Amino acid sequence: MVRDALAAERMIGMVQPTEANSRANVPAVYTVGCLGKITAFSETDDGRFLITLTGVCRFRIGQELARVTPYRKVLANYDEFAADLAPGTAPDAAVNRERLGPALKGYLEMHGLAADWHAIEQAPAETLINALAMICPFAPPEKQALLEAGDVMARADMMVTLLEMALAGRHGDPQTPMQ
Repeated sequence: MVRDALAAERMIGMVQPTEANSRANVPAVYTVGCLGKITAFSETDDGRFLITLTGVCRFRIGQELARVTPYRKVLANYDEFAADLAPGTAPDAAVNRERLGPALKGYLEMHGLAADWHAIEQAPAETLINALAMICPFAPPEKQALLEAGDVMARADMMVTLLEMALAGRHGDPQTPMQ
């Protein structure tokens, strides 16, 4: 797949399986994925590739094509996610930082992770939320929900909710308000 992508436009569509541990030959996948462009790569001595895949635009699977390669191919529909092609347009107000900050701090502490708080405070809303969606150790269904959120504001709200739910679960009381 990587060789084919490198020989063409360097684009790869990524979708998650709906069941992480499925042993099916052709596992079911979510209907929304992300198109990425190979922006850097190196080949290892044993023939594997190390790639950097930069997200371009989300897509919805329209149809899966008959399989003639070892990997799957789909007809992708990008219409629903056209705003992805104009990144950086979300206002900073799209993120409720008063809710995000304490929830993120507690979540990172819970997972033994550190953060550069100055960088977090200075990051534009869209950059911050998209980066957190990638680096936070959420379960695949949670990551999928973030991917499918309609816009940055919806993704930010979902991010805060996921962080708060994780913290509430840690305390064993889903009704505990976050301060």
